[in-house]
Amino acid sequence: MKLNHLNLTVNDVGVSKGFLETYFGLTCVGSGGSGFAAMFDDEGFVLTLMKGKNVQYPQTFHIGFPQENKEKVDEINMRLKNDGYDVDPPMESHGYTFYVKAPGGFTIEVLA
Repeated sequence: MKLNHLNLTVNDVGVSKGFLETYFGLTCVGSGGSGFAAMFDDEGFVLTLMKGKNVQYPQTFHIGFPQENKEKVDEINMRLKNDGYDVDPPMESHGYTFYVKAPGGFTIEVLA
C-alpha cells in the first residue's frame, strides 16, 4: 500500500515551503496565502503544510528524504552547513545519515 500524503503543521508556511523547495526539490502546486501549501515530490507524494501556533512535535518525530548515495547526502549536508544551518556531519547508523531542524518546527533526516 502506498502512502499518498502527509500534513505537517508548521510555524511559518512560507519559510518551511522555501526550505523544502531549496534543499529537497519539492514543488509547491498550490497555496492558500500564508496558511497553507501543497507540495509534490517527483513521485507524486503530496506534503501539505498548514500554519499553526506553538507547534511542538515529539522529540523523535522526523520525516526522511532518502538519497541515492552517500555523496548526495554529503552535498546536502554541506549546502545546509554553508547556508548557516546547524547540522552535524553524516554518520553511519541505520545507513549514512544526518538530521536537520527545519524552519517551521519539524526535523528532517537525510540518508543513503
